[in-house]
Amino acid sequence: MRKNFFFLALLALIVVVFTQTSPVSAEFSASTHELAAQSRPRITIHPRRIHPGPNSKRYCRSWLAKEYRVSGPVIMPQMHCWWY
Repeated sequence: MRKNFFFLALLALIVVVFTQTSPVSAEFSASTHELAAQSRPRITIHPRRIHPGPNSKRYCRSWLAKEYRVSGPVIMPQMHCWWY
């Protein structure tokens, strides 16, 4: 009987400790959420020469290419995009 009471009291203490949120952690999670929402702006791309239809999509192909610099060869990302 005494073991059951001790076990239930310990279990209740653990539940109380882990379910309480401290103001510091709530404040930190709110500021983190605000930063995440601000860090990725939506970008709208408008083509210059052609005027694609309303359902057109922009496709891109990217690759790594070696460019020769004064300091030596450097691998740089390259990209080519088109409307389809």
